Amino acid sequence: MATDGEHVVRSYEQELKRLDTLLAEMGGVVENQVALAAEAIMSRDGEAATRAVELDPRADALEREVEHFVIRLLALRQPVADDLRRVVAALKIAGDFERIGDYAANVAKRSIVLDQFNLPLSLSALANMARLVQQNLKLVIDAVQQRDPDMAMQVWRSDQLIDDLYNTIFRELITYMMEDARNITPCTHLLFIAKNMERIGDHATNVAETVYYTAVGRPIEQARPKGDTSAYAVVRPEA
Repeated sequence: MATDGEHVVRSYEQELKRLDTLLAEMGGVVENQVALAAEAIMSRDGEAATRAVELDPRADALEREVEHFVIRLLALRQPVADDLRRVVAALKIAGDFERIGDYAANVAKRSIVLDQFNLPLSLSALANMARLVQQNLKLVIDAVQQRDPDMAMQVWRSDQLIDDLYNTIFRELITYMMEDARNITPCTHLLFIAKNMERIGDHATNVAETVYYTAVGRPIEQARPKGDTSAYAVVRPEA
């Protein structure tokens, strides 16, 4: 016959597993949102855009559920050491996932507006960026579920590739806008889309840092590699 102490331990473990399940579900929702948003841009698929936006309330609801669950665990179980890091990390990860969902929804909404324009350029660089963002997001969701610091570091190191692509897209779009005023509106939407994708990559990197700290017990010691210099870019017209 199980003792009261054994029941408490078993119940506590079930609660921690429930928290993991909520994070896995939320990760799946935002991963789907990002995939649909990318499809909406590349294929001009209005249905995919609508589905990406419609998923956003589910991501928001899951974040609230994680928050309430974490507060309950902290109040009733008073976790310490590894468990405390695990519980607090879930709160931070849920916040990053929620922001990823918001950015994906924004991309999807702008894709609908872009359908009104003939785009002046190829979207191949943006497609590469979206592919890298989706790869990093999938990898970091796996890292969360497995609490794997090596996978987290892989995501952390690869974020600069996304930033470099964003810089390339930024400069290209500014050039098109300077060459022809008719390009300003569609290129502005594309700039926001590219920036939102870059921010999704940043939040995936935030999650990677949290996973690493949770698994290892110390933060990543190196400075985060960053390649986004668009805020300081000066684009000069050709002579």
